[in-house]
Amino acid sequence: MVNIVVLVSGGGTNLQALIDAEKSGQITGGKITAVISSKPGVFALERASKAGIPGHVLERKKYSDSNEYCNALLKLLDELNADLIVLAGFMTVLTADVTRKYENRIINVHPALIPSFCGDGYYGLRVHQAALDYGVKLSGATVHFVNEKTDGGPIILQQSVPVLSGDTPEILQRRVMEQAEWILLPRAVSLFCEGKLIVNGRTVEIID
Repeated sequence: MVNIVVLVSGGGTNLQALIDAEKSGQITGGKITAVISSKPGVFALERASKAGIPGHVLERKKYSDSNEYCNALLKLLDELNADLIVLAGFMTVLTADVTRKYENRIINVHPALIPSFCGDGYYGLRVHQAALDYGVKLSGATVHFVNEKTDGGPIILQQSVPVLSGDTPEILQRRVMEQAEWILLPRAVSLFCEGKLIVNGRTVEIID
């Protein structure tokens, strides 16, 4: 059984999608054993508590820099025996020490079709605003492995979502979550737990 540790910073909608998927049997071979938040008092921790999942707070602002924070995070991940780390709205950039130790064992979902609207500075509503400003007709979500480059790891799954006339960043964000993020992330996690993802350089092969 793969020990899944989910990292959060806010409301935890993607965490809830994972919890629901595990409960319904959509995730096989793995179990969410812990949630770590970079902020205290966020709703994601309440979601974890309601699901009976231990929650931990490792507050980012209590650490002087990313290196110090990620060293503490590494220690906690080791204590929790993390096999797979899922970033679900985690707003702290991981250092290379973390991404290298857990190479191809950290999964993130990004609310756009990478390589569009990704990288440093593209997060949350900023991604959807950029898509609207550019005038694209399709957006979507990407689940990828995490490496030292922001949104630069091997792509696991992608799903396109239409951009409609009259969309605001908030409306587009919700559509992308409902039609892509909440579907792709649990599927990618289950594929990992079932041992069906093989990474060869930048290519991810899915074994059915």
